[in-house]
Amino acid sequence: MRLLPRLRPNPDAFGSATENFARFMGTPQFLFYMTVFCAVWLLWNTLAPEGLRFDSAAIGFTLLTLMLSLQASYAAPLLLLAQNRQDDRDRVSLKEDRQRAERNLSDTEYLTREIAELRIALREVATRDYVRSELRSVLDEVLETADGQELMLQKRKPRKSSDTATTPRVQPAGRRQSR
Repeated sequence: MRLLPRLRPNPDAFGSATENFARFMGTPQFLFYMTVFCAVWLLWNTLAPEGLRFDSAAIGFTLLTLMLSLQASYAAPLLLLAQNRQDDRDRVSLKEDRQRAERNLSDTEYLTREIAELRIALREVATRDYVRSELRSVLDEVLETADGQELMLQKRKPRKSSDTATTPRVQPAGRRQSR
């Protein structure tokens, strides 16, 4: 049987609070506030009337020393907890970066292989200059042939009308020839 209930704080909320505290302790603002606190403490316990002082300068401001030790004893574990959480985040981030780098490497290797295959395939494809030269030679042949045919046509005699009479005429479909 427990006298006190079991304390189970939310680890994420507690970790977030410790990280916020650790961040604040690392700011110039915190150092300024601690300096002002200590200066006011020392001035009060040194210059205030004897009856209003609560920490004796004669024994080396023992209460101030205890307060600072208490603050340090709580700050150290909180800072370590915040650092551990940051290490966990860094580890996850590093793992994701490594996976992303591996994917990028495999993608790059794949693209390199594809480009190499395209280069090999392009060696077998006719280049623009080759196609142009072939078209020019074909055009020259056609022009030479066309010039030669024109000369041959001019040398030929025109057909006689008797040649056209011997060829039968074809009637369009659906019409009868009248006799």
